[in-house]
Order: sequence, then C-alpha cells, then structure tokens
Amino acid sequence: MKSRQFFHLASSAKCTLYDRDYLLLTKYRINEHLYKQSEDAIQGVTNSMGFFISTYITKGALTMKFGIIGTNWITDRFIKAAKEHTEFSIGAVYSRTEETGREFAEKHKVKNVYTNMIEMFQSGDIEAVYIASPNAFHAEQSISAMKNGIHVLCEKPAVTSLHEMDQVINASKEYQTTYMEAMKSTVTPTFLNLKENLAKIGPLRRFVFHYNQYSSRYDNYKAGIIENAFKPELGNGAKTDLGVYCIAPIIHLVGEPKSVLKNTYLLSTGADGQGSMILNYSEFEAVIMYSKISDSHSANEIQGENGVIEIDKISDPKQITIKYKDGQTEDISIKHEFDSMYYEVEEFIKCVKNKQLESTINTHEISRSVTKILTL
Repeated sequence: MKSRQFFHLASSAKCTLYDRDYLLLTKYRINEHLYKQSEDAIQGVTNSMGFFISTYITKGALTMKFGIIGTNWITDRFIKAAKEHTEFSIGAVYSRTEETGREFAEKHKVKNVYTNMIEMFQSGDIEAVYIASPNAFHAEQSISAMKNGIHVLCEKPAVTSLHEMDQVINASKEYQTTYMEAMKSTVTPTFLNLKENLAKIGPLRRFVFHYNQYSSRYDNYKAGIIENAFKPELGNGAKTDLGVYCIAPIIHLVGEPKSVLKNTYLLSTGADGQGSMILNYSEFEAVIMYSKISDSHSANEIQGENGVIEIDKISDPKQITIKYKDGQTEDISIKHEFDSMYYEVEEFIKCVKNKQLESTINTHEISRSVTKILTL
C-alpha cells in the first residue's frame, strides 16, 4: 500500500467530536485492505493509524469546540473545570471590545477573538457556545446561536421572562440544536444521589433552602458605585443570582408548587437585595431565603416524618447526611472527582453527541418551571 493511499484513508476520518467510531472503523478497514500483505507492512500502517487515533483523541482534535461569551470570573472557573473534560476545547472568544477579548484569549490560550457575535457563530470555529453574559442578554444570544446551528450551554438564570423561555425552547426545536441551562448543582453526583435517597425520610413536610452571601460588590454599592450585580436592567439581583440555586433543586425533586408567597427587599436601584419565598404543595412547603446583603452559615434541610436530610451548600452540594428519627445517621455524599461545573459540561456534551435537544436532567420543562417562579 502506497503511503499516499494510507494518508487518504487516514485523512478521510474527519476529526470531529462525533467521529471516534469512524476513526476506529477506518483503522479496521485499513487492516482489512492490507490482508495478505507482509506482516511488516501491516504492522507499520496499523501502528501509524493507532498513533493517528490516539494523538487526535488525547491532543484535542476529537473535541467539541466551544465559543465563550462573557469574560468574567465565572467564565474563568467554567473554563478551568471544563478543561478537565477530554472532549472540551475552546474555538473562539467573543467580547464587545478587542482589547478585553484578546486579554482573555491570551490568558486561556485561545487563538480566535471576535467582536461580532454573529461572525463567531458563522465562522466554523465553534460547534457550541457557553453564554455567561449579563442575564438580560441570555435569551437573545441563545436564540441567535441556535439559528446558526450552534448548541447552547447557558448560565443560569436561563432568561428573564417566561416569554423568553418559550422562545428559547421553540428555537431549540426549530433549529434542532441542543439547549441546556447551566445549573451545575443539579447534575452533580451528590445531588443525583440525593434524589435516589429522598424517600428514606418518609412523607415530606418541609424544605428549608437558603443562599445568603454578602456580595463583594455591596460595599461599592453603599459607597455610591453601582456595579452590574445591582442593576435590574441587566436582570441581576438576589433572586436571579442566588435564589435560583434554591428554587431549581426543589423543582427537580418535587416539581412545581401549587402556589407561591414571596417577600422582597428592594435596593435603591430597584434590584432585590434579599428576599424569601414559601412554595406551597399539597402536603408540605418549601421555605426559600436568599440575600446579597448578608451571610448565612447554617445547613439546608429537607424535613420528613422519619428524619431530616442535611445539605451543606445548596448551590454546590458535597456533604449530605440523613439524620433518622431513631438517632442513626447515613452519609449519602458521593465524592466529586472534579469541580461541580465539570458535570454540567459532561452532561451537555453527552446531549450533543446523542443528538438530544435537551438534557434528561436539566430539562427544558424544569427551566421553564424555575423561570415561572423567578419571574413572579
């Protein structure tokens, strides 16, 4: 077999995320083609093909190329976690300014920078996009990406209105693209194990979930410096930034409530500094508290007739313990090998590979239910 014939066969294995099986099949066909050839010839070519496959798998050619929208700290954390996944790579970065985009790209060793979002979507440099822009832009950017055939992993909250959520879901169906809200906590091994063990505490009576975290930007706010975190026109506030972490797990575990009571403390900008909700169900209630102007260090609880489930941090659950009525305890935590954001990347890539429009965990309907409560 001439070397150029081998090269043609090898290069015909187009190296995208979806072609791992094709590469292996190509290797098989080369072996079949070389049947009855000398052992040296067979060994030489199959070794070359093996190197070809392993190089592309380990060096990143068989990866999903993500575009990145947003150049803030959450994006830094996302990229650090996502790079642990062998099928993740960054194809391009979008920023409104060239300088900011270049600085961010250099930090993360990304070649392509765009200041025109549509150009990035149409460039061929990316297959998917991670959106971590201000909340008010999520829907428009998600829909624009999907119109251009780009799969979307969008930071929570997915949107700022129920109408926007319906538009996003419809776009996913119309353009046959995967859309998933990046609610990291609900796809972690520990949370999924919580779902499996919830029935152990008997009939449910009350959830007490809270996320209270004194914002690093609140002192500036009090000094008259208003940053994005306290600008309601960007869809920001305590409920959308923190309260969503309390609402989403409840919807995952027990579905939508029959009714909702809420209390909100508004800051001078119109953004909510803190608030609380009671989600009413037929036989139990869920009490939710969230704040960007105070801290809390107590555990979260799910109370049942036979015991209590204690959760260390509802936004990133790692330690979960069942305390039974008879005094016994059971640790149902599962050790996380990676940062919690890794698991949302893993789930999203799996959905795209399987040609699923939505995750079976972070479903479109759950995102819609969470949006209904967030926007009351």
